[in-house]
Amino acid sequence: MSREFPIGLTPPDWLVRNLRPQHAPVNKAAVARAAVSMALPLAIGLAAGYPAYGALASMGALSGVIGDTADAYRLRILNIAVPQLFGAVGVTLGALVYGHGWYAVAAVTGVALISGMISTIGAVASVSGLLLLLNCVVGAGLPLPPPWWLAPALMTGGGLLVLLLALLAWPLRSGVPERAAVAATYRTVATLLTVSGTDRTEEYEDARRAVTQSLNQSYDVILARRARQHGRSRELTRLLAQLNAITPVVEAAPAAHLAGHPLPPAVPEAVRHLAQAVETGDAGRTSPAALDLPLPTTETARAVDHALRHTAEVVTAPDADPPQGVDDGLGRPAALGIRTARAARNVALSATSWRYGLRLAVCIGIAQALVSLIPVPRSYWVALTITFVLKPDFGSVFSRALLRALGTVAGLAVAAVVLAEVPLGWWDVPAMLLLAPLIPVLSTRGYGHQTAAITPVILLLSDILNHQGTALLLPRLTDSLLGCAIALTTGYLLWPESWRTRVGDRLADAVADTATYLEAAFVTDTTADPAARARMRRRLYRDLSVIRTEFQRALTEPPPTGRRAAAWWPLVVAVERIVDATTAARVRVGHGAPRPSTAEITQIALQLRELSEGVRDAETLVPVRSDLTGPAGSVLESLRQEVAAARSIASPH
Repeated sequence: MSREFPIGLTPPDWLVRNLRPQHAPVNKAAVARAAVSMALPLAIGLAAGYPAYGALASMGALSGVIGDTADAYRLRILNIAVPQLFGAVGVTLGALVYGHGWYAVAAVTGVALISGMISTIGAVASVSGLLLLLNCVVGAGLPLPPPWWLAPALMTGGGLLVLLLALLAWPLRSGVPERAAVAATYRTVATLLTVSGTDRTEEYEDARRAVTQSLNQSYDVILARRARQHGRSRELTRLLAQLNAITPVVEAAPAAHLAGHPLPPAVPEAVRHLAQAVETGDAGRTSPAALDLPLPTTETARAVDHALRHTAEVVTAPDADPPQGVDDGLGRPAALGIRTARAARNVALSATSWRYGLRLAVCIGIAQALVSLIPVPRSYWVALTITFVLKPDFGSVFSRALLRALGTVAGLAVAAVVLAEVPLGWWDVPAMLLLAPLIPVLSTRGYGHQTAAITPVILLLSDILNHQGTALLLPRLTDSLLGCAIALTTGYLLWPESWRTRVGDRLADAVADTATYLEAAFVTDTTADPAARARMRRRLYRDLSVIRTEFQRALTEPPPTGRRAAAWWPLVVAVERIVDATTAARVRVGHGAPRPSTAEITQIALQLRELSEGVRDAETLVPVRSDLTGPAGSVLESLRQEVAAARSIASPH
């Protein structure tokens, strides 16, 4: 007879969320690149009689393997080459202060401040800041071979080897990743249309978020290429026009969903047909007349039909320029120098940048001071652990510390076998060929799995440099646990980061922006720019996506943070539904529904701004009744219901 576990033995939700592996496809090409790029330097070093040089180059390749996550070739250059340059600077600075006691502590702490601040700029800057500090810690903690430029050159060369392997197919596949990204966006929109108007609400919400994520990724991929394109590119102009053209279809989806009538299967199938044309590059040879769409009979059906035919015209246009009246609403990115200066100014003036930079610097300073006062073997591993763990843009600090500790223990078990059974010399090459591919394979499963894959690789390279074998295991475990403890106490538990600065202000800004979007959606001015309205809506969804990510990170933390995130979660969902309802109402007005009065719009916008101010000032949420009334049959009726629901679900007082 089965018995249930007592309640006290049931693991808490936050622990279950931390330990649950993620599911993502494995990039097989990246797996092959990892094996070759990390084993080849070892083989060359052994053949030349300098195995330590090969180990340093493999260390550089390791950072390149970790950053090898992009599909578009130009993004691969950014993701791999730029961090390598910062890493070279870091290891040079670290080597200059090696063995200089408190000067080294001060130098590494200063680099930590800079690393933390630049990490807030964006994804590439975050990896660059990470590598700057990591290599500085390595240079300050390890005796590197002379002359001073040799170690930076070897480590940078290893990283650039990964980049070279990643770019081998560029001449044969130029433009393929960009077209694939746009086609993937079209397919996510087709999935959204498939579930629109059905009672599968959860599937619709997941599909809508997938569309937002796919649009963000596609714009990032194309604009990264466009920013480096000299002169006019017919292919990029076409891809941007095709990506912009799907926006009206995305805007029509909420109206179709709120109408409560599923769309004919021919509608999402038409979008998939266009996606295939985009991906194969045959868009200009496809006719819009080939779309077999049913005759629309309602406002919502007309909106979807009109948007889809507009998209088909853009996709099938034989010229690279979009048809007349279709604008590239994004514009060309500013010059690199201007964007760099702008980013530097924003970092210098940003409270968030200073807060994270100081947070990282304090933890690194404590670690460096501690190991200077207390003899700790392989002491630089303490600072390395803190650098990896204290990355709030990569995930919850608490979760990363927990997963780092667990992943290190698992990785040490593998490393113990490797160090005990694999003799130094040529046997290290096949060992690396087996271990290195596990990094891209397990990285997709989560940070703990990635740590478990990286640990034996790092220890194998350390053994080549220092010939200490299994004696490396215990110091690695001790230093990793010490680093996790410092990050948890100083960088998490004792750091004065309120819920309001982390989530509350962001959510309040999103609610206020929703009120502005509502007013802009129904402006009667004939000079109103539809492209600007579309950009506003997409920016709103992007901000909400960031907020949702932060909430998901908070849910993996123990009380009170995890409990508070769970309590606020319904409000995030409610705000997303308000944006959907606003977009749906605007689409209906554009296709024949009566325009709402100014008083009606003002009333709802006022309620949203009151909600925004309440969220900004609140620590807890309580239900509050909302008196929202309006004309019967108004196009804003669904929006009023969503706003009232948001106030009643969780309104701050």
